[in-house]
Amino acid sequence: MIEEISIKKVKEDAEKLFRSGKFYCTEAVVSAIRDNFEIDMPKEMVAMASGFPVGIGKSKCVCGAVSGGVMMLGYFFGRNEGSNPKDPKSVNTLKLANELQDYFKKNHKVLCCKILTNGMDMGSGEHKNQCISFTGEIAEKTSEIIARELGIKNIDESVA
Repeated sequence: MIEEISIKKVKEDAEKLFRSGKFYCTEAVVSAIRDNFEIDMPKEMVAMASGFPVGIGKSKCVCGAVSGGVMMLGYFFGRNEGSNPKDPKSVNTLKLANELQDYFKKNHKVLCCKILTNGMDMGSGEHKNQCISFTGEIAEKTSEIIARELGIKNIDESVA
């Protein structure tokens, strides 16, 4: 595991992956965090994110970028064996996921892709630019939470 990270680079990498057309929002968040945190996470985990873009399978429900952020919080802090609802890992992961979605809602009012993209032509410049921005924003905030919780230094904070 790394000892320091550039949160700004995670954001830039996620935006670049989406902008290039290589990945949708969810996949870009997962891939950028995976690569920048240098974790031994199989690439198949990025593939697991492939059904979430455009609000889960193009249903325009939950913002795909937020889904990707929640997936990565689960990867780092979630449980992989059944226990009970009071399991500290479960409680903590839910708390962190709530922090992430609450952050997004404070900035954008809703998590619903349909409302966030209302009146936009899917794939158009306005729509794509907004989604690139959401992707970078969530990659950044998720990385901040991960770094904070794991005690990883954000090198961007020391460059002021």
